[in-house]
Amino acid sequence: MKLSDFDFDLPDALIAVRPAQPRSSARLLVADGSVTHDAHVYDLSDWLRAGDRLVLNDTRVIPARLSGLRHRDSTQGPVTARIEATLLEPQAQPGVWSALVKPLRKLKQGEEIVFSEVLTATLEGVADGQAFLRFNLTGDDFDAALNAAGAMPLPPYIAAKRPADARDRTDYQTVWAKNNGAVAAPTASLHFDAPLLEHLAQIGVQFTYVTLHVGAGTFLPVKVDDVAEHKMHSEWGQVSAEAAAAIRATKAAGGRVIPVGTTALRLIETAARAGEIRAWEGDTDIFITPGFRFQVTDALMTNFHLPRSTLMMLVSALMGQDRLREIYRHAVTENYRFFSYGDASLLIPAR
Repeated sequence: MKLSDFDFDLPDALIAVRPAQPRSSARLLVADGSVTHDAHVYDLSDWLRAGDRLVLNDTRVIPARLSGLRHRDSTQGPVTARIEATLLEPQAQPGVWSALVKPLRKLKQGEEIVFSEVLTATLEGVADGQAFLRFNLTGDDFDAALNAAGAMPLPPYIAAKRPADARDRTDYQTVWAKNNGAVAAPTASLHFDAPLLEHLAQIGVQFTYVTLHVGAGTFLPVKVDDVAEHKMHSEWGQVSAEAAAAIRATKAAGGRVIPVGTTALRLIETAARAGEIRAWEGDTDIFITPGFRFQVTDALMTNFHLPRSTLMMLVSALMGQDRLREIYRHAVTENYRFFSYGDASLLIPAR
């Protein structure tokens, strides 16, 4: 498979920079086998039924984007430089995070960045273009200082159009977010609000929560033409014994297991690699491309993805490449809004 197999033309005007309000008013493209329907997220009950189980990622996005100053003495006197850092993931040593730092060339090992009156970090080292920052705080003190100083890490295609603001603190977080650790949102889940969840529960739809801390690698471009040569980024996830048992029970009863978002799908398929889903915890770098055999996923709710991305490959694996091209042509023609703050799709493969 070639990277060009997953390309399509997307007008820039279709890239959403703000979400629909209320959340569930976003449009929903339903691809039910070979038939395509235009609906809204609040219409989900028209396609979901009693006994279906939605699998939801309960990761919580941290305000991982920081702006600070590096101070240095020179022969001309004190000088400062503005330093931007996006946290990626915590390291084994308490207080140390890997991060993308710009401009990294203006920071020397051992130098300090002042992000606020209470939050600072020292450059410990650099590897593979990533910086390793040691913060002066850990635990709850760090969380509080980061919450005060940081901004939500909006995807590059939104950040290029506008800076993050106070609205993003709510907009870029799911209503059930629980476990701190993501630096990108599980964006299909952003469409759910309390009234929609209550309505789905009333008709007999069940919910199971899993955790996958979405990393910034989700936005990394694929740089090889031969898809098989791509190295997938890894992300930490957990499927509890209770969650695995609930998913097995749904399958046994003939219900459908429907992950909300590619992150939830990647996690449950990782936990089911042996053929049946079991409790699982660790780093997953599962790479799902056409030809993949899904063990537990019966359908998927997801947003519209970047051309030539690993997520396009995943949804192509579920629906088939030809069918997915039809779906995306329809979405572009009908002016669906794309990417993290855009509209949603419900993909139900033909059986």
